[in-house]
Amino acid sequence: MTTEFGGFFPQSRTAIAAVRAEKQQKEQVQRDIYDSHRHRVFSLAFYMTGNEALAEEILTQTFVTAFQKHPHPDRECIDKALMAQLHCPDEVSTPLPAEEQSEQRLQKNVKRTELEIALQHLPGMERLAFLLKDVEGYPLEEISGLMQLPPAQICRILISAKIRLRRVLAGMQSGASREGST
Repeated sequence: MTTEFGGFFPQSRTAIAAVRAEKQQKEQVQRDIYDSHRHRVFSLAFYMTGNEALAEEILTQTFVTAFQKHPHPDRECIDKALMAQLHCPDEVSTPLPAEEQSEQRLQKNVKRTELEIALQHLPGMERLAFLLKDVEGYPLEEISGLMQLPPAQICRILISAKIRLRRVLAGMQSGASREGST
């Protein structure tokens, strides 16, 4: 005895194909969102931690959190998820110590590697504010919202960060010039 199931399968195949297509489209949209933000998120995570593996972990958790909150997270949603992952330990930058020696002038050409090393000497809040403003180009108001600090305080943090960077870079260059003269 043969049974004719032909009437059932065409509708089922169509429904299954539609569900698959919808799932693939959703995955593609998520991939596009991830691809358009991953470099920025990883860069900030790496500069904040100085550790590639930890930065990858922060990258992953940032996107997991962002996609849990919204199926199509925008830049703001992703940035908030990143800030939650970074949770900087030092809330406000400490005052700079008085300079005992005169600063040497920085050469105009600072190597990128020197800047990356110097960034690791900044306290967490200063490093994050500097990266958001001067590396990623965020407007001050957006940084203020992300870091949950008033714009005036963000300005003070940025000034402090730039002063510290200049001092660290000057020390690196003066150390290099001493090594070259011996």
